[in-house]
Amino acid sequence: MSLSRIFPDLTRLCASLFILFLSIVALPLDGAAQSPGEAGEPPALVASDYDEWESIAQRAEDAIESDRASQEAFDQLRAELVDWRSRFETAQSANSAAISAVQAQLDTLGPAPEEGEEPEALAEQRSELTARLEELASPARRAEIAYSRADALIRSIDANLRARQTQALMEIGPSPLDPSHWPGALEDVATFAASLAGDVMDNWNDPNQRQVFRQNLPVIAFLVLLAMVLVLRGRGWIERLALSVLDQKQSAARWLFSFIVSLGQIALPVTGLAILAAAGTTSGLLGLRGETIARSMVGAGTLFFFTRWLAAYVFPVSERAGLMLQISQTQLREGRVYANVLGLVLALYVLTREAITLEGWDAATRSVLLFPLIVVTGLFLLRVARFLILHGRAEPDDEDGARSFRQQIVLALGRTVALLAVLGPALAAVGYLQAGQALTFRMLYSLELLSFLLILQKLVGEIYVVFTGDRERASEALLPVLLSFALTVATLPVFALIWGARRTDLGEAWAQFRAGFDIGDTHISPGDFLIFVLVFVAGYAMTRLLQGAMRTSVLPKTKLDKGGQNAVISGLGYVGIFLAALIAITTAGIDLSSLAIVAGALSVGVGFGLQTIVSNFVSGIILLIERPISEGDWIEVGGQMGFVRSISVRSTRIETFDRTDVIVPNADLISNQVTNWTRGNLIGRLIVPVGVAYGSDTRKVQKILQDVAEEQPLVLLNPPPGVVFTAFGGDSLNFEIRAILRDVTQILDVQTEMHHRIAERFREEKIEIPFAQRDIWLRNPETLREASQPLASQPVAPQSPRDSEAKAEQTPLRPSHLTQDDLPDGSADTDGDGDGGGGDR
Repeated sequence: MSLSRIFPDLTRLCASLFILFLSIVALPLDGAAQSPGEAGEPPALVASDYDEWESIAQRAEDAIESDRASQEAFDQLRAELVDWRSRFETAQSANSAAISAVQAQLDTLGPAPEEGEEPEALAEQRSELTARLEELASPARRAEIAYSRADALIRSIDANLRARQTQALMEIGPSPLDPSHWPGALEDVATFAASLAGDVMDNWNDPNQRQVFRQNLPVIAFLVLLAMVLVLRGRGWIERLALSVLDQKQSAARWLFSFIVSLGQIALPVTGLAILAAAGTTSGLLGLRGETIARSMVGAGTLFFFTRWLAAYVFPVSERAGLMLQISQTQLREGRVYANVLGLVLALYVLTREAITLEGWDAATRSVLLFPLIVVTGLFLLRVARFLILHGRAEPDDEDGARSFRQQIVLALGRTVALLAVLGPALAAVGYLQAGQALTFRMLYSLELLSFLLILQKLVGEIYVVFTGDRERASEALLPVLLSFALTVATLPVFALIWGARRTDLGEAWAQFRAGFDIGDTHISPGDFLIFVLVFVAGYAMTRLLQGAMRTSVLPKTKLDKGGQNAVISGLGYVGIFLAALIAITTAGIDLSSLAIVAGALSVGVGFGLQTIVSNFVSGIILLIERPISEGDWIEVGGQMGFVRSISVRSTRIETFDRTDVIVPNADLISNQVTNWTRGNLIGRLIVPVGVAYGSDTRKVQKILQDVAEEQPLVLLNPPPGVVFTAFGGDSLNFEIRAILRDVTQILDVQTEMHHRIAERFREEKIEIPFAQRDIWLRNPETLREASQPLASQPVAPQSPRDSEAKAEQTPLRPSHLTQDDLPDGSADTDGDGDGGGGDR
């Protein structure tokens, strides 16, 4: 399957997908806008419709059973079956409004009594309603049966076509290596060339055609000249312009401009080929074969120039072009050469297949003509696979030294390309021509599509950089990743078409996806999911708007404090999100009653596994309702002290005085003791302990401390500060300043200022602030001398000066002070009386 034949299928596929998408999201506006029928419903099919359907279904069954129809006949028959299946699907909803009305009446009557007789009037009414319900439901049931039959026939045709496709791949033919087939192939090619030339000569010998040619000669000459300029020179001009843009200041905007300009490398020469084909058609000399080949040259040229354009990004000349493989510059040049050769081979492949289709050559000629193209493609694919493997090995490993996921993917792709590059020509050589060319050229098409996908992903990243202006953030942002993933998903149908999937297969897959799936008695379709998302997003947006209005307009005018306002806003958010989800589920028509039993069973396990989260959630609700703490409060919990910055449903964020954030679970704030220093008001008490030396005038000290406390501006004078003589300490006379502050958050600043003033006043009044001292007395120092004499009496070996210096460097210095562990028993005096261990001197 050539890429030129895939393009029309892709166009039709995209159009079909777009129409199906519109059919999903489009909702009926009113009854007048709908198709005719009762209450705006589609009319039921009549008997003549089913007679026509029976004829088509019987013809399809006969064709499937005999398996003699061509692929074109099967495709046409399948298209008719798909149309009838759509009609049956629509007819299944016929009379749905009337059926609902009758069913509602039956539900009002209730079930028939099991024992005893029902009143005659009720029984007669129930019988009429039941008969009416059967009559209304009959067309839908008949349409449902016909729908199942049409769907089964479509599946049978698809299975038949897939079997034929597989059989064609596995069919063995003449080997192209057999020399006996070469003369016949050369003769067929020569005959075809002679036919082209003969058509031109026949048309030239026709006076009418020659007259038409002479009349159109100026136009033809101008078109040929323009086409030659575009084909031969246009690509070079555009390439130099794109490179000149990249060689200037590097930026995302310049890369985007260069990318847009570079598309002219495809557009200009392909336009030239199209003009050249138009000139040939205008001349009237080419004939049917010539015009067909001329039109095929446009598709072949598109593949050639598209491949060269991809090579400019995969094997770029400029390092700023992007998609740089981690290979040398020499290998990049080789890669560009290989890409040009592969593009030329693809163009020849398209032209050769078109000629084979026109002439209907036999299997031997097809094998001889296509085999060289397969071999050349395989050889150059091997070189490309080598570059992929080198690039994969050059990428950095993970932190633990293992190969990264991307590195494994690149290496696997390189090895797969190498395997198919060898396997394809080998199969074609032994006679499996279809399998050989499928493996080789489909792998080449896949590499081109993959390269194009990588270029599009880089394009998304550069566009994001243009809008955000931050390249570093673009590499970690979520939006470019999501868009790149969407592009990857969008290319999956194209990959499927390349590797043999039929357009009808993709249509069936899309139809099944559009139909949705069932979970128990609940049916979920993409339309239902889209409605759910739209309604939920609308409800969420309205909730945010209501929260904003309450925060800025309503709550500031009430008497609620900031914590209460935040609690109200948070509560509105939770209620709004819950209602938005509930309304979205109801609007989408998702019935969750069948999931109640499963949800009840799961709730037990979830309750045990998530009990901590649930506990924190409930605690968060309690905090928002009772508000024992609010945002901005200074609290102390679990040894952590700081200001409350935010309260969420699971945890509370506290900013400590070190400017670090501490996340405290809400359950700890409910179950543990919490000290709130600023709840209700900022008034708090400050205690400053002060010690003076023995012999100081205590009354004077008290007066000084009282003055220091009263002169602080943040200390309240009602109640006034006080000074308390607390105790006679071991080293000092202890006092305390006890004062009430207007703002307890400034307690450290006030305490620091008091300490400064106390030091200044004590220095002025000659009041001493004591500090602890300790003396050590040795009771019997002669013991130390006796213990050191044996060491001194031992003979010492003579040492060289170098050894003495080395020993002095290695011997640690002894401390100049002694501890109790360094002295013999009873040699330390710790009570300061000079008699050793605490006895009398």
